[in-house]
Formats: sequence, C-alpha cells, structure tokens
Amino acid sequence: MADFKKPLVAGPDLFTARQGDEDPVARAEAGARVAHLMVRGARDAADQATTERVLALADEHGLDLLAELWADAPADSLAGALWRLYVLRTWVRRDPVQAAREFDAGKLHAPVDEVVAGVVDPPGPQEVVALVDAVVRGVVTNDLADTLDRAAAFARIVGIGRAALGEADSIGAVSASRLVDTAAALQSAARNERRGELV
Repeated sequence: MADFKKPLVAGPDLFTARQGDEDPVARAEAGARVAHLMVRGARDAADQATTERVLALADEHGLDLLAELWADAPADSLAGALWRLYVLRTWVRRDPVQAAREFDAGKLHAPVDEVVAGVVDPPGPQEVVALVDAVVRGVVTNDLADTLDRAAAFARIVGIGRAALGEADSIGAVSASRLVDTAAALQSAARNERRGELV
C-alpha cells in the first residue's frame, strides 16, 4: 500500500484532526463501502437500498458528512481518491479567485497538464469552479480514470503556480508541495482504476 498522505490544499485549518472516533476500523469499512456504492453502483437489492439511503443523506446534508468517512483512507484506495477530489473541490469553491490565480501562474510551467485539466483560457474563478464541478460529476458517469487524471493535472498546475508565485510563508510552500503530492496520488489512482485495481 502506498504511504498515506492527506492532501493539504488551503492550509492546515482544512485538515483538523478528528478525535473521538470510537471504532476507526468500522469507520474505514463504512467509508470504503459508501465510496464503492457511489462509484460502482449497487449489485443487489440490499446494495440498492443502501445506495438510496446514502444518496438521500448526501442530498440532505451534502457530501461533507460522507467525505468525513473517507478522510483517513489510504491514497491508493477508492475512498482516498474521492477524499482528494472532495477536498480539491471544497477548496476551489471556497476560494475560486486564489485557485484561478494559482492555476494561471502554474499553467505556463505545465502545458500538457493544462490541456488535460481542461480549464477555459483565461482561467477565471468561474472557470475553475466549473472545472472542479465537472470533475466531481465525472465520478458518477463512468469516467473515473479520466476524472482522476483531470483532477491530478489541475492539482499539479495549482501546486506549481503556488510555488511560482513565491508565497513567502512556510505554509504556502508546504501546501504547494502537498498539492503536487495530491496530484501524484490522483494520477496513481487513475492508473489503478484503468487496471481494475482501485478498490
């Protein structure tokens, strides 16, 4: 199993430690099952009933509650990949101006990734929000490997852009590095998905 790394996108406040989990194994199993049902769909009537409950929960409370189940998942798992997509989308929606600024700064250094990411040029706040929304929608439209590749390209460009802008504080440097790590994890997950090994 690959080393577990949580992506650090918008600084340490986005990743506070969750304390008091009574059964981390049960939590991990539940997270993996929910991720599987959301992406792969139901295999039988029991799965279908669970899927309906999960989707109703997501509709009522948003993905925040579900994403908490994925937060501690290994990077090379389906739940871990979904966590990284969720965090990337959450950050872009919270700060689309900064995301657009960093993407614009990074695209000059990663032209191939810019094409894969598919952001409209010039990349304004609305364009980067549209991209991350399209990426997340791809999870449920049987384009998971492509979705993960697009998210990886986006994360890599933003990480490079953050570094290129020369944010002076150490948090900016660390988060830029973690974004590049997140990109590598998402790209690895895409390869595993194509091989049928992303579980």
